[in-house]
Amino acid sequence: MSARLDSAQPYVLGLFRVVLGLLFAVHGAASLFGVLGGAMGTGGSIPSGTWPGWYAAVIQLVAGGLVLLGLGTRGAALIASGSMAYAYFDVHQRVALWPIQNGGEMSVLFCWAFLLLVFTGSGAFGLDRLLSRRTAATRRPAAEQTPIAA
Repeated sequence: MSARLDSAQPYVLGLFRVVLGLLFAVHGAASLFGVLGGAMGTGGSIPSGTWPGWYAAVIQLVAGGLVLLGLGTRGAALIASGSMAYAYFDVHQRVALWPIQNGGEMSVLFCWAFLLLVFTGSGAFGLDRLLSRRTAATRRPAAEQTPIAA
């Protein structure tokens, strides 16, 4: 049973990455453009340049899109995780200590989920894997390369 589950791990991790990136990107798009209920469900958008909400929404849209595509996954996930840690400690924890008390559950979950992707990578279905295969195929071993004499 464990062997079968282990063989599916890259695919499940890839699906996890896609869903996580999609949810994060949609959250950013809602805040920036007022779509899908808008910022905090009000139907509106966050005014451009407003600290920290507008910048957080840009990070959510861009990092979420990159994670969704599996392009630069580790770096985008690190930035997304950090932004959610900031959101929790700066915005939510001022209200109360525990996430259930201060409404910070989503920030905590996003933070830890993205941190997991920093260490696991993109899994299957990511552009990271496609690009790394392509560059690995074009490189020749050092023994095969002939030096160029001037």
